[in-house]
This record gives sequence, structure tokens and C-alpha cells, in this order.
Amino acid sequence: MDLKELLKAGRGQLLETMAQPQPDELAESLVAFANADGGTVLLGVNAAGAVAEQLPDEHLEAILLRAQMLCHPPVETTWQSLGTGHGLVTAIQIPRSTQLHSLQDGRILLRSGARNRPLSGEEVRHLAATKGAGDYELEPITAATSADLDDRLIAEHLRQRRERGPRGEKQTDEQLLAEMGALDPKGVPTVAGLLLYGRNPQRFLPQSGAVFVRFQGTDVVAGGGSQTNMQREELAGPVGAIIEGLWAAIWNQVRHESVVSGLKREDRPEYPQPAVREAVVNAVAHRDYRIGGRRIEVRMFDDRLEIVSPGGLPGHITLDNIVEEHFSRNPRLVRGLFYAGFIEELGLGIDRMIHEMIQAGHPRPHFEAQPFTFKVTLRNVRERAASKWTQQLNERQIRALAHIEADSRITNREYHELCPDVTPETLRLDLADMVDKGILLRIGDKKGTYYILK
Repeated sequence: MDLKELLKAGRGQLLETMAQPQPDELAESLVAFANADGGTVLLGVNAAGAVAEQLPDEHLEAILLRAQMLCHPPVETTWQSLGTGHGLVTAIQIPRSTQLHSLQDGRILLRSGARNRPLSGEEVRHLAATKGAGDYELEPITAATSADLDDRLIAEHLRQRRERGPRGEKQTDEQLLAEMGALDPKGVPTVAGLLLYGRNPQRFLPQSGAVFVRFQGTDVVAGGGSQTNMQREELAGPVGAIIEGLWAAIWNQVRHESVVSGLKREDRPEYPQPAVREAVVNAVAHRDYRIGGRRIEVRMFDDRLEIVSPGGLPGHITLDNIVEEHFSRNPRLVRGLFYAGFIEELGLGIDRMIHEMIQAGHPRPHFEAQPFTFKVTLRNVRERAASKWTQQLNERQIRALAHIEADSRITNREYHELCPDVTPETLRLDLADMVDKGILLRIGDKKGTYYILK
């Protein structure tokens, strides 16, 4: 996106705006972005995205210098002036850091959505361990040369980068590739460069491929485990080709059903397309490419789809905060997929996956984290428990019952996630109505309240 679209999108995971920056305020964003996936601070832009009065360069430089002194260790930055139809703004670029940064008062902040959030002691320990592991994406592959990169893919990426990047139009091809981490200072392709643009990345990184298997039945040994009862496909190439290949393999096996809605007949797939897309893209973007001998595995059964990615949860991410928090193990790979259009909005893949599955009447995705693997399971079960209540309940309430069938209970917050466009009072009345009808039983009080089938 260009600067105009960036201003329109507003503050978020990768962007902060400050009309009249103060050193301590700027230092907080420098630390938060450096500890997370990097980002941009636009100086001279207010919270509404409007260009404010431009500050002299020498004044901005003094503020930035003072802010740097408040960061320990100092945060690496670059900055430049960008033109808009209403004047100039100053863009400070903060790359993701391999070090853990804190403020002068000892606080360690992390960018979380549109805010800079202080970390707890346990979160700091997890993040420090991740930082200490180094930045594998930037490691050069010494056996590779620039001839191992696909010029066509690079040219297409540079075009997309200039269209969507906040400052890409100001840089040369070499500068853009260096900024993306595709080449090291000596011009040697890096891990990120080969994954994004390699002609044959698996020659150097054999673990970067993927495997799709379609099993007949609901378990691996259905049909006696015979090879004739499964279909297998191996995917290779750069990450964009891996995503497209997995998508085609999955969708070739997805079953469809005809559903009559009003006077129209709809062709409905057994899984919502956006949820499958997000699960596949997340697996490719966030797997741990340091782990050799393991590829991404997609297993399709009659009742579920399993996407298994090598590598546990990165940084401070846990199963408890996976929806609210964002941290990339491979930020340059994620940026490359974002510019290529595989990722629509950074940091919202898990949220969208959950939303799409629930909206389609399926259980929420199940996430399973192990030290060296992360698995997402999408189940194709629809609103079976709710069918007997169809005549008594509205569509929202039926959706709530389907959720209870999958998770055994529902809270007010989870009901709001199912129906984000409905007021909390209406949803409260929905639940109270089902209690009055003898369908649900209310357990607990205040914030601890949840509902189960009576």
C-alpha cells in the first residue's frame, strides 16, 4: 500500500502516528516495535491520520536522539521525509531486533495491535529465549549464488513492494532486496531470499517443502493402513508455490453440498475457504525452518483437516494469548507474503480463521502446541445439536448451541465473537431466553459466568 493508503489504514501492528512527538513517547514505540516485528512511526500525523504541522528536521533529529538514549540498548532506525498532498511527514523505520530492548525505567514493551504493551516476567523470559536463538532468516546460504534466485519472482515482488510499501517507491532494487533480507551484505542469498525467490529452495533447505495426504475414513489406519486408501502429494518450490500447491491439493478433495436458501440453491464446501487459506498460510509463514527433516504436513480425513507445522509457538505466544497477541518467527518471510497478497492484514490470521469457522456453523479451530510442532485442526461438523431447537430459537441462538456442542460451554465473550455485530444487551437477552426455556443452565456469576446445556 502507498503512503496515502497507509494513513487511511491508521495505527496498528506495524504503524504508529505522532503529531507532536515527545522523546519518552517515541522511545516506547521504538522499543515495542524492535522487540516485535518492526514497524514504522510517522511523525507529523495525528491519531485521525491527518497531516499536522511539519517540524524542522533538526528538531526531529534531536527528539530521535533523545529517544534513543532512553532505550537500552539503543534501537536501530532509519528515517526519511515522505511527501503527501498536504505536506511532508517523517517516517522512522524500526527493523525487528535480535536483541531484547528495554526503557530507562526497566520496562520491556512489545507492539500488540495498536498499543505498546508491557510484558510480564514470564513473557520476558520466553521472548529473551527467542531473541537469543538468533535470526535464522538472515543467515546466508554460502553454497548458493544469485543465479539460484528467480529473476521473474524478484521483479514481481519489487513491483508489489512498491505498490504496498510505505517507502518502497524511493528505493532501488538492490536496496529493497537488502531491506527484505534476501541478500547479505556480500550479495549472498539468505534463508529468507531462497524461501521467497529461490528457483529450487529445497536443494539448500530440503525441510522447506510440504506434504498433503488424503486418508479415507477418520483415522490413519482406516482400511488396514493400505496405501490404496490414501492419496499423497509432495509440494516443492518457493513459499508462494507451496501455498498455492497446498491450496489446490486441499480444494481438489473438498466435498460440496447443495443447500437451499430461500429460492436459491447454494453450493457449500465442507470448510470455509478463508479459514483453510489462513491455516495454510500461517503454517508456511510461521514454521521453524531451522528444524531439519520435517516438512509441513496437511492431513485430510472425512471429518477434519489437520495442518501440522514444525516448530512450537514463537516468542511469548501461548495458547491462551494466541488470538490477542502477534509475534512472527519469520518477520521477513511474513512481510514478503504480505506484499505478495497471500496475507491480507498482518496479525489477524488466527482471528479470521476462528471467525470463518464459527460463521459457517463449525466448531472453533483446535490448536495444539508441542515443543517442536504446532497443529491446527478444522472440523467439518455442522450444527447437529441445535437442529431440534430450530423452531424455538433465532439464528444467533442456534449458532450458540453449535458452539456449546463443540466446546461444552459458552461465555458472553465467546457469544460476542460469534455475533460481533450484535449489541451485548441483545446477546444477554438471547442467553437469558434459552435459560428460561430450559435449554441452557447458567453457571457462575459476573465475569466468571458461562452456560452449558441443561
